Amino acid sequence: MNGKAEQLLQTVLRDNPALLPLEPELRRAVEIACDSFQNGGKLLCCGNGGSAADSEHIVGELMKGFLLKRPLTNSEREAIAQTGCPEPEAFADHLQRGLPAISLVSQSGLFTAFCNDVDPAMVFAQQVFAYGNPGDLLIGLSTSGNSENVVRAAYAAKARGMKVIAFTGEAGGKLASIADITLRAPTRETYRVQEFHLPLYHAFCGCVELQIFGDMGQK
Repeated sequence: MNGKAEQLLQTVLRDNPALLPLEPELRRAVEIACDSFQNGGKLLCCGNGGSAADSEHIVGELMKGFLLKRPLTNSEREAIAQTGCPEPEAFADHLQRGLPAISLVSQSGLFTAFCNDVDPAMVFAQQVFAYGNPGDLLIGLSTSGNSENVVRAAYAAKARGMKVIAFTGEAGGKLASIADITLRAPTRETYRVQEFHLPLYHAFCGCVELQIFGDMGQK
């Protein structure tokens, strides 16, 4: 990791000492995500209940500036100017570089249709199979590690040549046996697992951003 990403990681671990045993897995998760994004990949994310909200949160941190402003590059600004849009400088000033990420819990029309017409347990798997390509990444959040729709999404991801990062509780469940990396919160109590997931994915998103955009300056 570069200096800024390393500093963030150490700060999060210092403030959450119970997460210290997860440092190797967290480092590897950041590495896999950076490799995917830098090679044209995208991230898909899913979970249920509070983990669905976490899925949305992760995507929000990746698709826009989190710790950094992420201004457009000169070539991107030139491409906007060449479209003939009015006030291209102002247009470009109000865009940020994003990391392509999709929360699978947001597709309400597809979600309800597929659950009604086909199989609720396969709704995330259907999206992964349609969106996913080799080199993409799936993040599956499940406090038990046994949420069937998330587990099936992980199988679909592996079938599409994707890497899988699981955020689970201490047990890991079925999801841990499929995932390339499992970040196991050190508890089995659902709400406590979710409380640990927040600093874990903030560290993940922040380190990925700092690795990819770290030379662009702080907000």
